[in-house]
Amino acid sequence: MKLLLRSDVAGLGLKGDVVEVADGYGRNYLVPRGMAILASGGVERQASAMRRSRKVRDTADRSAAEDIARVLVPAVITVSARAGAEGKLFGSVTTSEVADAVREQLGIELDRRLLHVDEPIRELGTHGVQARLHTDVQFQISIEVVAAD
Repeated sequence: MKLLLRSDVAGLGLKGDVVEVADGYGRNYLVPRGMAILASGGVERQASAMRRSRKVRDTADRSAAEDIARVLVPAVITVSARAGAEGKLFGSVTTSEVADAVREQLGIELDRRLLHVDEPIRELGTHGVQARLHTDVQFQISIEVVAAD
């Protein structure tokens, strides 16, 4: 079954792509949820228009992500957390806390789901948090964890 995707579908394609899928997947999942329409003759023009708008939006999103990266990469974000005498935290610093600290200190709104911590931050000191704001824009945010008063 040949379908035109009306929205991005993970593992299948992006909005505006014409894809070949199994009949049941298209008929029972993609089409009823409005994620795709049946590819016919006039759909090709619509697909090219979708791809053009996706390209423009993607360029704008990438530019915005690069601007945010230019501000965040040199900055050191301070996060305060309760800690014991040896510098061990009671719990860990989460990506939500990092996103809140970035918003408070720099005024930049980040979605916590765009941040990734390799191992839980459970000690005082400087740590790195990976940010992926766009498929082509990934960078490290420096986090300084200090003891809360």
